Amino acid sequence: MDRLANTVRPYAWGSTTAIPTLLGIAPTGEPQAEMWLGAHPGAPSRIDRGTGDHALSAVIDADPEAELGTPAVEKFGPRLPFLLKLLAAGAPLSLQVHPDLAQAKEGYADEEHRHVPIDAPHRNYKDANHKPELICALTPFDGLCGFRTPAESADLLASLEVDSLEPYVDILRARPEEAALREVLTAVLTADPTEMKATVTEAAAAAERLGGALAPYASIAHHYPGDPGVIAAMLLNYVQLQPGEALFLGAGIPHAYLNGLGVEIMANSDNVLRCGLTPKHVDVPELLRIVRFEATEPGILRPEAAPDGEELYDTPIDEFRLSRYVRSEGSAPVRLPDATAQILLCTAGTPWAGELALAPGRSVFVPAGETVELTGPGKVFRATVVA
Repeated sequence: MDRLANTVRPYAWGSTTAIPTLLGIAPTGEPQAEMWLGAHPGAPSRIDRGTGDHALSAVIDADPEAELGTPAVEKFGPRLPFLLKLLAAGAPLSLQVHPDLAQAKEGYADEEHRHVPIDAPHRNYKDANHKPELICALTPFDGLCGFRTPAESADLLASLEVDSLEPYVDILRARPEEAALREVLTAVLTADPTEMKATVTEAAAAAERLGGALAPYASIAHHYPGDPGVIAAMLLNYVQLQPGEALFLGAGIPHAYLNGLGVEIMANSDNVLRCGLTPKHVDVPELLRIVRFEATEPGILRPEAAPDGEELYDTPIDEFRLSRYVRSEGSAPVRLPDATAQILLCTAGTPWAGELALAPGRSVFVPAGETVELTGPGKVFRATVVA
């Protein structure tokens, strides 16, 4: 078992205080958006087994079956198939969707065939993998997830009383669901930039004035003035998670995180198609190929408790499995399954993983086959795979 040293990414949307507060350190004044735990090549965790500091990715590459377990290697290949994060949003992230596995393979192969540089700003597919993800709130957490029904979106847009939004309202009320959502999102993202900027400005002012259900969109517009993604965001369900609640984001579901601190887990991929709320490239034709144009309920997840105290966030994904243990003083030790590798992240209290003391923000990597017991009070998230 190895204590992990993890990298914090300073993306501009990050909170300046949430991660430092959890870690018990002084804020730097700069955004601290994500702490990465795992073997992603962009920022692998580091471990020291007595021979110096090494990237976890390099350790796994040296002996995948010993580190990950034979069942996991046979199913997912010689790599850790998930990335675990602490995510701290102080401002909205980009509105985005992720491809399914077949779409990712097709898109990656196409861009490779066309020799699009892997680091080109207009490249969509950095790898051939899908990117389902799960976010579990540690604090109250706001986000957008999936399309509202066209009727609900029409009512919301109509309440702003902005003349230039009326054509969208009419489409949403007249067309079948899939056609209505597709036509309106396409129109928003392909509109004349000057005209759309004026529409967004007027809509944001109305949302600020009216408040209530429109208040979140006024806040989004404050961070992204004139961005067509503000109008696109109004087509989506607004979701507020309480601590311990989670959202699963499958392929093709448009979403954005707005504010709050959470534990996020995802398949190990960088494939993102953006819909707005970003200065980065928005590939509208490819986006429209990936988006699922159907109204969906956000489907807030609450953990399912097992007799040993494990609380599982059940998802239809095998590349990751997230659960947590909420332990009180005097709780009996819990022996964790050991068939596959796992990462343990403490978010509260003073528990122990074997002989390693944990504290908020501290984490360990447990190779496959290594027995570990959780003792002591606290909250520990466990990330592994279904193999």
